[in-house]
Amino acid sequence: MDQKQRMIANLPYKAWMDGLLEDREETKKKVYEYNSLPPERWGERTKLIKAILGKTGDQIHVEAPFRCDYGYNIEVGENFYANYNLIILDVGKVRIGDNAQIAPNVGIYTAGHPIHPDSRNSGYEYGIDITIGNNVWIGANSVILPGVTIGDNAVIGAGSVVSKDIPSDVIAVGNPCRVIRKITEEDRDFYYKDRRFDVDDYK
Repeated sequence: MDQKQRMIANLPYKAWMDGLLEDREETKKKVYEYNSLPPERWGERTKLIKAILGKTGDQIHVEAPFRCDYGYNIEVGENFYANYNLIILDVGKVRIGDNAQIAPNVGIYTAGHPIHPDSRNSGYEYGIDITIGNNVWIGANSVILPGVTIGDNAVIGAGSVVSKDIPSDVIAVGNPCRVIRKITEEDRDFYYKDRRFDVDDYK
């Protein structure tokens, strides 16, 4: 098993061997081109981001700037939206479902290093897959750490550090991120805290 195969298998690997350095350099060129496009060339931007990512739905939108390591380890579903400054360290696989909304300055990090300094200084690092379900909203400045699964319909509050799995249909917030309550049918009629919708076409 070479180092690239080890990386994809979530095993300790060395990031400068077996074509991994070249893969990252190639992705940097694509990401640079993507982030440098003027706003009016949005059609090209869609083609470029689809060429960077491993798998996408038909309708996706990623605001520049965007950063990733490899791109081919990222899968996003239909109606994916990411605001400014999304960073995905996709050493492990990152799978994101349909209708995901990601606020500015979010970091999704599959990558990590051993805790002990001798092990860390050996040059080995690792990536552990991250899975984010359908209809998930991740608030601004949140960090998703290696190995985390976030369930369908979850809302992650701004500034959260998600180090453990979050179940479906909940609001979770904090450092470390914890569930604060379930999302209920009563939430449907409110757009912000205690403010009710004043229109009828939101249902």
